[in-house]
Order: sequence, then structure tokens, then C-alpha cells
Amino acid sequence: MKFKMKPGRLIFLIIDVALLLFVCFLCLAPIWHMIMASISNPTALNVNTKLVFKPLKNVDWGAYKIILKYKKLWRAYGNTIMYIVCSCALTGLLTTIAGYTFSRKRLYYRNKFMMFLAFTMLFHGGMIPTYMVIRKLGLVDTPFAMIIPGALSVFNVIIMRTSMQNIPIELEEAARLDGASDLKILFKVILPLCKATFAVIMLLTAVAKWNDYFSALLYIPTKSQYYPLQMVLREILITSTSDIESTAADFSNNANVYKKAIEYGSIVVSTLPILCVYPFVQKYFVTGMTIGAVKS
Repeated sequence: MKFKMKPGRLIFLIIDVALLLFVCFLCLAPIWHMIMASISNPTALNVNTKLVFKPLKNVDWGAYKIILKYKKLWRAYGNTIMYIVCSCALTGLLTTIAGYTFSRKRLYYRNKFMMFLAFTMLFHGGMIPTYMVIRKLGLVDTPFAMIIPGALSVFNVIIMRTSMQNIPIELEEAARLDGASDLKILFKVILPLCKATFAVIMLLTAVAKWNDYFSALLYIPTKSQYYPLQMVLREILITSTSDIESTAADFSNNANVYKKAIEYGSIVVSTLPILCVYPFVQKYFVTGMTIGAVKS
């Protein structure tokens, strides 16, 4: 039996597909432009004012050769990875414990505590009081300033709490009858059932830390050895680029020619890891956010 599509339905599908293709183009075009521009002939790139969809004149890997020799960039890479690993570990631990605590009905005044925490999402001290607290704690110009502040997010706690509330209480009671402690129940029974929500929180934390340069600008302004990747990228794109220019001079006699290609290449190098990791955790994103945001 053949299914005959109504004209109105066909028109809707055509418009829908065309709109989605257009949105897809808007999302992918800047990324493709940066990749192609970074491997284009530097002389042709400097005079180009349009989007680049294929390498200009010929493929030139000179910008990436200069970037690979730029030691400050790779030190910043290591710092960023360290910040992400430590922040994810600390955020995961604190969020899991807090979410489990506030999801248990036997906790006295739990709703009042949650109202107090939710209040901080709307009203907080601001940048200057936060900086004063971090300075008093002696965290300024230390790597801990990139890890400890913001390790516990109320938004993440609410999502984890709601997700854990959806787990049947009978599972916890059965584990308790078997002699399991609260920590064992949390990490052996409850947390495995919330892995989608946990994966989303880890993804959001990792992306936030990967893109964070403002915290470094505030809290470690004089310690360049602790700079994250985005802070070094900011230096290359906006502020003085004397360090990388000296690296480029070692590679080519005409180092200024590669300046624009180096900017594009640095953006590609700093974006590529997130683009590679995201597809593997994207499947948990919708599920985790839905489970953690809607109480059944």
C-alpha cells in the first residue's frame, strides 16, 4: 500500500529541511572557514576579505609548524587539562554528595535549605567581593584559584537532586537492609542510575573550564606559567604577540606574513579537542538534562 503525502505536508517538509540546512550551514561555515584559512597561502590570506571554503592558492602548513614550536601554548594546554580534570573531580564529588543529601526526605528543613541555595542564584555579592574572598584565602596567583571557586554550582545540585529523587526509594531500603552505608548506597546504587545526569554535569564543567579565561585574567594576572589555553589564545589574538612572533621568526624570515594564519590556526588548535570529545557525550546530554530537570 502506497502512502500518498498531502501537499501541505510536503511543503512543510521542504521548508523544514531547507531551514535546518541553512542553520547547519551557519554553524559549520565559521569552523570550516577557520580550518581552510589556517592552511591557506599566508600572502593570499592577508589580502582576502571573504569566507574561505578552500585553501587559497596552495596548502601551507607553516602556521601549524610555528604553533607546534610555541612552548607557551603547549604549557597552557597542560594547565587547562589539569584544571579540567581537577575541577571535574571536585565538582562531581561535591555535586553528587549535595544532590544525594538534598534528595533524601529524612533531611530536616531540606526545602528551606534549597530555597536558601536557590536564592544565591538570583542574588550574589558580585565580582569584587568574590575577588576579596579569594585574595583573603591566599588563592590569588595560584592554580587553586582556577579550581576551587565555582566548584559547587547550585544549578548542578538542583539537577542532580531532581534526578536522584526519581530513583525508587525501595532500592535504597533494600541496600540498607543488606548493611550498606550511606556512601556505599550513593556510589554503588544511586550514582550508577544517574550516569546520564552526571555525564551532562561533567560535560558542562569541562566546556566551561576549557573556555574560561576571565578567571585567569582576574586571579592569576602575573603568573603566566599558570595561564590556561584561552588566556594564551587571547594574548595571540588581542594583546601582544611578541613571544609567538619570535617563534615565527625562527621559522621564517618574513614572520609577519604568517600572523593572520597563526591566529586562525591557534583557534583551530584550541577548539579541536572539544569538538572531538563532544560527540561521545552528546547522547547523554538531552537525557541527562530532561531527567534532572523534570520530576516524575
